[in-house]
Amino acid sequence: MTHKLPLLTAWAVFSVLTVVANVLVIMTFINEKGLPQFLTPQPQANISISANSATPTQNDVLGIQTSIQEDDARIKIISNFLERYNSPLQPYDDWGQKLVTIADKYGIDFRLLPAIAMTESNLCKVIPPGTYNCTGYGITSTGTLGFESYEESFEATAKSLKKNYVDKGLTNPSDIMKKYTPSSNGSWQNSVNQWLSEMKYDDHAKGLDLKTNADLTQYVTATPSAIPFASP
Repeated sequence: MTHKLPLLTAWAVFSVLTVVANVLVIMTFINEKGLPQFLTPQPQANISISANSATPTQNDVLGIQTSIQEDDARIKIISNFLERYNSPLQPYDDWGQKLVTIADKYGIDFRLLPAIAMTESNLCKVIPPGTYNCTGYGITSTGTLGFESYEESFEATAKSLKKNYVDKGLTNPSDIMKKYTPSSNGSWQNSVNQWLSEMKYDDHAKGLDLKTNADLTQYVTATPSAIPFASP
Protein backbone atom coordinates (compact mmCIF):
# COMPACT_ATOMS: atom_id res chain seq x y z
CA MET A 1 0.00 0.00 0.00
CA THR A 2 2.91 2.29 0.86
CA HIS A 3 4.41 2.11 -2.62
CA LYS A 4 1.08 3.33 -4.13
CA LEU A 5 1.06 6.57 -2.11
CA PRO A 6 3.45 8.52 -4.40
CA LEU A 7 1.30 7.52 -7.39
CA LEU A 8 -1.89 8.72 -5.70
CA THR A 9 -0.21 11.97 -4.69
CA ALA A 10 1.06 12.53 -8.21
CA TRP A 11 -2.42 11.82 -9.64
CA ALA A 12 -4.05 14.28 -7.22
CA VAL A 13 -1.54 17.02 -8.10
CA PHE A 14 -2.06 16.34 -11.82
CA SER A 15 -5.87 16.57 -11.44
CA VAL A 16 -5.66 19.90 -9.60
CA LEU A 17 -3.30 21.34 -12.21
CA THR A 18 -5.63 20.19 -15.00
CA VAL A 19 -8.64 21.91 -13.40
CA VAL A 20 -6.65 25.13 -12.88
CA ALA A 21 -5.44 25.06 -16.49
CA ASN A 22 -9.01 24.60 -17.79
CA VAL A 23 -10.27 27.50 -15.67
CA LEU A 24 -7.50 29.75 -16.98
CA VAL A 25 -8.36 28.82 -20.59
CA ILE A 26 -12.08 29.58 -20.00
CA MET A 27 -11.33 32.93 -18.33
CA THR A 28 -9.01 33.90 -21.18
CA PHE A 29 -11.74 33.07 -23.72
CA ILE A 30 -14.34 35.13 -21.83
CA ASN A 31 -12.00 38.12 -21.54
CA GLU A 32 -11.29 38.03 -25.27
CA LYS A 33 -14.68 37.02 -26.66
CA GLY A 34 -17.16 37.96 -23.95
CA LEU A 35 -19.88 35.77 -22.46
CA PRO A 36 -22.01 33.66 -24.81
CA GLN A 37 -25.19 35.53 -25.78
CA PHE A 38 -27.45 33.29 -23.67
CA LEU A 39 -25.36 34.12 -20.56
CA THR A 40 -25.00 37.83 -21.22
CA PRO A 41 -27.30 40.02 -19.06
CA GLN A 42 -29.74 41.97 -21.23
CA PRO A 43 -29.90 45.75 -20.62
CA GLN A 44 -33.15 47.13 -19.24
CA ALA A 45 -34.82 50.14 -20.81
CA ASN A 46 -34.43 53.41 -18.96
CA ILE A 47 -36.09 56.76 -19.45
CA SER A 48 -34.89 60.32 -19.03
CA ILE A 49 -37.35 62.40 -17.03
CA SER A 50 -37.50 65.48 -14.87
CA ALA A 51 -35.14 65.70 -11.92
CA ASN A 52 -38.22 66.52 -9.84
CA SER A 53 -39.82 63.15 -10.49
CA ALA A 54 -40.77 60.60 -7.88
CA THR A 55 -38.33 58.22 -6.19
CA PRO A 56 -38.02 54.84 -7.96
CA THR A 57 -40.26 52.13 -6.55
CA GLN A 58 -40.10 48.35 -6.55
CA ASN A 59 -42.51 48.25 -9.50
CA ASP A 60 -40.25 50.45 -11.65
CA VAL A 61 -38.01 47.54 -12.64
CA LEU A 62 -39.06 47.33 -16.27
CA GLY A 63 -40.55 49.93 -18.58
CA ILE A 64 -40.04 53.39 -17.14
CA GLN A 65 -37.25 54.01 -14.66
CA THR A 66 -37.80 57.15 -12.59
CA SER A 67 -34.24 58.44 -12.80
CA ILE A 68 -32.15 60.51 -15.19
CA GLN A 69 -30.40 58.29 -17.73
CA GLU A 70 -28.41 58.87 -20.89
CA ASP A 71 -30.75 56.68 -22.95
CA ASP A 72 -34.44 57.37 -23.40
CA ALA A 73 -36.65 54.29 -23.73
CA ARG A 74 -39.90 56.19 -24.28
CA ILE A 75 -39.71 55.77 -28.05
CA LYS A 76 -39.47 51.99 -27.75
CA ILE A 77 -42.20 51.84 -25.10
CA ILE A 78 -44.66 53.60 -27.42
CA SER A 79 -43.47 51.58 -30.40
CA ASN A 80 -44.12 48.37 -28.47
CA PHE A 81 -47.57 49.63 -27.49
CA LEU A 82 -48.51 50.44 -31.10
CA GLU A 83 -47.23 47.10 -32.36
CA ARG A 84 -48.93 45.12 -29.57
CA TYR A 85 -52.32 46.32 -30.81
CA ASN A 86 -51.53 46.40 -34.53
CA SER A 87 -52.05 50.13 -34.92
CA PRO A 88 -52.07 51.59 -38.45
CA LEU A 89 -49.51 54.12 -37.17
CA GLN A 90 -46.54 52.52 -38.91
CA PRO A 91 -43.54 52.20 -38.99
CA TYR A 92 -43.92 51.77 -35.23
CA ASP A 93 -40.48 53.10 -34.30
CA ASP A 94 -41.04 56.22 -36.40
CA TRP A 95 -44.36 56.88 -34.69
CA GLY A 96 -42.84 56.19 -31.30
CA GLN A 97 -40.38 58.99 -31.95
CA LYS A 98 -43.03 61.33 -33.41
CA LEU A 99 -45.33 60.96 -30.42
CA VAL A 100 -42.49 61.49 -27.93
CA THR A 101 -41.34 64.57 -29.85
CA ILE A 102 -44.85 66.06 -29.84
CA ALA A 103 -45.25 65.34 -26.12
CA ASP A 104 -41.95 67.06 -25.33
CA LYS A 105 -42.80 70.01 -27.57
CA TYR A 106 -45.92 70.76 -25.55
CA GLY A 107 -44.67 69.52 -22.18
CA ILE A 108 -47.11 66.67 -21.57
CA ASP A 109 -46.70 63.07 -20.43
CA PHE A 110 -45.43 61.08 -23.41
CA ARG A 111 -47.99 58.32 -22.73
CA LEU A 112 -51.06 60.56 -22.80
CA LEU A 113 -51.63 60.86 -26.56
CA PRO A 114 -51.39 57.11 -27.30
CA ALA A 115 -53.51 56.31 -24.22
CA ILE A 116 -56.28 58.65 -25.36
CA ALA A 117 -55.97 57.40 -28.96
CA MET A 118 -56.37 53.82 -27.74
CA THR A 119 -59.47 54.79 -25.76
CA GLU A 120 -61.09 56.86 -28.51
CA SER A 121 -60.19 54.99 -31.69
CA ASN A 122 -58.35 51.74 -30.85
CA LEU A 123 -55.11 53.49 -31.85
CA CYS A 124 -56.53 55.07 -35.02
CA LYS A 125 -58.33 51.95 -36.29
CA VAL A 126 -61.82 53.42 -35.93
CA ILE A 127 -62.08 57.12 -36.83
CA PRO A 128 -64.52 59.34 -38.74
CA PRO A 129 -63.63 58.86 -42.42
CA GLY A 130 -61.11 61.33 -43.80
CA THR A 131 -60.51 63.11 -40.48
CA TYR A 132 -57.27 61.52 -39.21
CA ASN A 133 -58.78 62.21 -35.80
CA CYS A 134 -57.56 59.43 -33.49
CA THR A 135 -58.05 61.21 -30.17
CA GLY A 136 -61.66 62.35 -30.37
CA TYR A 137 -60.50 65.96 -30.04
CA GLY A 138 -63.15 68.33 -31.36
CA ILE A 139 -65.69 65.59 -31.98
CA THR A 140 -69.01 66.72 -30.54
CA SER A 141 -72.71 66.23 -31.13
CA THR A 142 -72.68 69.25 -33.45
CA GLY A 143 -69.69 68.36 -35.61
CA THR A 144 -66.39 66.58 -36.12
CA LEU A 145 -63.00 68.26 -36.33
CA GLY A 146 -60.88 66.90 -39.17
CA PHE A 147 -57.15 67.17 -39.95
CA GLU A 148 -54.84 66.78 -42.92
CA SER A 149 -52.76 64.06 -41.25
CA TYR A 150 -52.42 61.96 -38.11
CA GLU A 151 -49.49 64.10 -37.04
CA GLU A 152 -51.52 67.31 -37.33
CA SER A 153 -54.26 65.71 -35.24
CA PHE A 154 -51.83 64.71 -32.46
CA GLU A 155 -50.23 68.17 -32.52
CA ALA A 156 -53.58 69.89 -32.05
CA THR A 157 -54.61 67.50 -29.28
CA ALA A 158 -51.32 67.91 -27.42
CA LYS A 159 -51.51 71.70 -27.64
CA SER A 160 -55.04 71.69 -26.24
CA LEU A 161 -54.23 69.21 -23.47
CA LYS A 162 -51.37 71.38 -22.30
CA LYS A 163 -53.11 74.77 -22.53
CA ASN A 164 -56.66 73.87 -21.54
CA TYR A 165 -56.08 70.99 -19.14
CA VAL A 166 -52.61 70.47 -17.64
CA ASP A 167 -51.84 74.17 -17.22
CA LYS A 168 -55.19 74.57 -15.46
CA GLY A 169 -54.44 71.86 -12.93
CA LEU A 170 -56.23 68.97 -14.65
CA THR A 171 -53.34 66.53 -14.29
CA ASN A 172 -54.98 63.12 -14.00
CA PRO A 173 -57.40 61.24 -16.28
CA SER A 174 -60.29 61.65 -13.84
CA ASP A 175 -60.06 65.44 -13.91
CA ILE A 176 -59.41 65.56 -17.66
CA MET A 177 -62.46 63.39 -18.35
CA LYS A 178 -64.81 65.89 -16.70
CA LYS A 179 -63.94 68.43 -19.38
CA TYR A 180 -62.74 66.30 -22.32
CA THR A 181 -65.72 63.94 -22.33
CA PRO A 182 -68.14 64.99 -19.59
CA SER A 183 -70.82 62.52 -20.66
CA SER A 184 -68.62 59.53 -19.77
CA ASN A 185 -69.78 57.36 -16.87
CA GLY A 186 -66.17 56.82 -15.79
CA SER A 187 -65.22 54.28 -18.44
CA TRP A 188 -63.05 56.87 -20.24
CA GLN A 189 -60.80 57.52 -17.28
CA ASN A 190 -60.58 53.80 -16.48
CA SER A 191 -59.49 53.04 -20.03
CA VAL A 192 -56.93 55.86 -20.21
CA ASN A 193 -55.48 54.88 -16.84
CA GLN A 194 -55.11 51.27 -17.96
CA TRP A 195 -53.11 52.20 -21.05
CA LEU A 196 -51.00 54.71 -19.12
CA SER A 197 -50.12 51.98 -16.65
CA GLU A 198 -49.41 49.47 -19.41
CA MET A 199 -46.92 51.86 -20.98
CA LYS A 200 -45.39 52.67 -17.59
CA TYR A 201 -44.38 49.03 -17.17
CA ASP A 202 -44.31 48.14 -20.88
CA ASP A 203 -46.43 45.17 -19.84
CA HIS A 204 -50.11 44.45 -20.53
CA ALA A 205 -50.72 42.38 -17.39
CA LYS A 206 -49.14 44.97 -15.10
CA GLY A 207 -51.21 47.64 -16.82
CA LEU A 208 -54.31 45.88 -15.55
CA ASP A 209 -53.02 44.92 -12.10
CA LEU A 210 -51.25 48.16 -11.15
CA LYS A 211 -53.65 50.67 -12.66
CA THR A 212 -54.17 53.90 -10.68
CA ASN A 213 -55.46 57.39 -11.42
CA ALA A 214 -52.18 58.45 -13.00
CA ASP A 215 -50.25 61.58 -12.08
CA LEU A 216 -49.61 63.10 -15.51
CA THR A 217 -46.83 65.35 -14.22
CA GLN A 218 -44.59 62.45 -13.21
CA TYR A 219 -43.04 61.76 -16.60
CA VAL A 220 -42.83 65.27 -18.02
CA THR A 221 -39.31 66.39 -18.81
CA ALA A 222 -37.90 69.52 -17.21
CA THR A 223 -36.03 70.51 -20.38
CA PRO A 224 -37.73 68.74 -23.31
CA SER A 225 -35.28 69.87 -25.99
CA ALA A 226 -32.38 68.33 -24.06
CA ILE A 227 -33.78 64.80 -24.08
CA PRO A 228 -31.31 62.34 -25.70
CA PHE A 229 -33.22 59.87 -27.85
CA ALA A 230 -32.11 56.26 -27.95
CA SER A 231 -31.72 54.74 -31.38
CA PRO A 232 -34.86 52.72 -32.30
